[in-house]
Amino acid sequence: MGDTKTELVVDTRSDTYNIERLSFQAMLESNHPEKLLQSFQPFIELMMHYECALMEVETKLKVLNKEFGLQHSRNPFEGIESRIKDPISIIEKLKRKGFPVSIQSMEQNLFDIAGIRVICSFPEDIYNIAELLIKQDDITLIQKKDYIENPKENGYRSLHLILDIPIFLAEQKKHMKVEVQLRTIAMDFWASLEHKLKYKKDVKNADEISKQLKECADKISQMDFRMQEIRNQIEKN
Repeated sequence: MGDTKTELVVDTRSDTYNIERLSFQAMLESNHPEKLLQSFQPFIELMMHYECALMEVETKLKVLNKEFGLQHSRNPFEGIESRIKDPISIIEKLKRKGFPVSIQSMEQNLFDIAGIRVICSFPEDIYNIAELLIKQDDITLIQKKDYIENPKENGYRSLHLILDIPIFLAEQKKHMKVEVQLRTIAMDFWASLEHKLKYKKDVKNADEISKQLKECADKISQMDFRMQEIRNQIEKN
């Protein structure tokens, strides 16, 4: 490991607050850490707003899961995970897409800073949950990408929703963007393995492995819908 440091530069002379790099080491070494912390404040507050938006959406999903379970004697999803993109990933994505590296740019151009992944039992449950969530009157659907009906070339399948949801703070109401990904257990297992291949360097026979993964994705999809058909037959009896 080298001595290279990653620092956060917050330009308080600008309304956009440039956030080139982040390092808490700089705060520890500063003669005036309270001033440095104060310069971080706009970024910290924005991250808190995203966390609040995640809590709002996660609560709505859990309520829908409870109600569905009461009405149908089973729950539509197996688990739920939430995350906030880390600062370095945010900066890298802004640069990769050619956007300014600033707090204002983050809010305007990135819709996946706050993300929730919902792991459902069956494909049908994915669409049921998505429809119920979108119908809520305080949620606005910004974007929908159906990679189940139209899988990516590598076989990736999932339903992606970008939602606009208000959060209610002490002195303001603010609209935030949250990305919700819904997929089955099998789709999630596949995506986890594919992710390892994508980010692992120097993988031998990477093309052949990609081909095998694509074949597995197709078989998994067939199995998901077959299992759904079997469940429907059981519930009809």
